[in-house]
Amino acid sequence: MTTRPLILGLTGSIGMGKSTVAAMFADCGVPVFDADAEVRRMQGPDGELVPAIEAAFPGSTGPDGVKRAALGAIVFADADALARLESIVHPAVQAKREQFLAANSTAPIVLFDIPLLFEKGLEAGVDQVVVVSAPAEVQRARVLARPDMTEAKFADILGLQVPDAEKRARADHVIDTGVTLEETRAAVEELVDKLIA
Repeated sequence: MTTRPLILGLTGSIGMGKSTVAAMFADCGVPVFDADAEVRRMQGPDGELVPAIEAAFPGSTGPDGVKRAALGAIVFADADALARLESIVHPAVQAKREQFLAANSTAPIVLFDIPLLFEKGLEAGVDQVVVVSAPAEVQRARVLARPDMTEAKFADILGLQVPDAEKRARADHVIDTGVTLEETRAAVEELVDKLIA
């Protein structure tokens, strides 16, 4: 019988501290697969997805890889174009995820950092879901402190995401990031110890 790691899916709405919590899992020795970082790498200079994206969307790439603003302008207003882009990106990310799992097959736990886990119906691909969550006013202050963020942009992003209350209800584990970093770190360490035990 082959054993494989317990696969945790980490998700949370914008500004909830997901990246911070992912780093805490990594600090506990849990291998972390960051889908967004992988996509940025594959779309960056000499990235393996650049030729396919240029072929599908002429003029959307350059020497530094995908011109994110130019590509965004093409796909965000056009559902067919977005579907075409996703058909290029998603299989590549899935292949990277499988390579990551194979490379970490002896770890007791691995973590998939998936921002749109529920929105894209990806919870079936993980064993347990960890949601990072903070009170709405904490989330709002964090997000509006970001450069180039506006009330309208924040509202648009929230409108595309599964509400925090629903994410918490669907989670196997909730990590509260509305407390001190030390308290959040202690909660992550406790969860990792519990899952390994």
